[in-house]
Amino acid sequence: AKGEARRPRYNAPTHKPPFAEPRDSANPICGQFRNSPPVHGEETSCDDARETIMARIREALKIAAPHPVADALPAGSPQQRLPHQSRDREGAGKTSTPLDLQQWLPRVGQTPDEQIELFRQNARHLAAEFHICASLDAAILAIQSLAANEGWKKIAFHHGELAGAAARSLALPAIETRDGYALDELESCDAGLTECECLVAQTGSVLISSIGSGGRALSVLPPHHIVLARRSQMVPDLTAAIESVRAKYNGQFPGFLSFITGPSRTGDIERILVLGAHGPKKLTILVI
Repeated sequence: AKGEARRPRYNAPTHKPPFAEPRDSANPICGQFRNSPPVHGEETSCDDARETIMARIREALKIAAPHPVADALPAGSPQQRLPHQSRDREGAGKTSTPLDLQQWLPRVGQTPDEQIELFRQNARHLAAEFHICASLDAAILAIQSLAANEGWKKIAFHHGELAGAAARSLALPAIETRDGYALDELESCDAGLTECECLVAQTGSVLISSIGSGGRALSVLPPHHIVLARRSQMVPDLTAAIESVRAKYNGQFPGFLSFITGPSRTGDIERILVLGAHGPKKLTILVI
């Protein structure tokens, strides 16, 4: 009838929603949990719950965790302890020998042959090509075979005994980064030839620098990166790699250092692994 109150379209709730009132207005963390279910049937504050959790963590930290590789490390191994530089509150430098973090990393063989074999395994898992060459001539033959199979038309290289000899043997148009270059010209090359500072057995990585490899562009823009190294450049782990560079350049590190671990890759889109997304699609390492 006219003048009769209309029925509301939606019924208003007749009860308060859960967590509507703050338990402790002074505590912003607990503020939204006033009506949350009590623990074990009793009212428990947020501070009490936090203290219970922290007490359990403190108790757990009193128990020594089993070491993943301690039993496999030989007594006196350099991986067990390594002196490092620390500073006290006044900033005075001092040397100490705490339990080194390296011992928590995978074991690396002590002999060169073991380290080379570990590097080979890591390179295979990383989809990088790794070959041992008996001599520089054998390495050049391997590069010439790659050039013929992939139809290289132009290459780029950084000046060096190994890379220079390999580049000259190909008799192809070449860009030498020491003489300067345009990025678009470098990108148009089919392969980039560089040397390296060292090879890291533990991770299968190649350490390059601006001095020995011509900087970042040469190792990133051409779709195939060729690295030439000598057997003596194999080091066991990342710490040894940095120390070798420090010793080589007398503490004056090059302006650019980069660890290359396999070809460029990404898995951002639907977790599908794609090679060559941000750099070379192929990485070939030749050790002489």
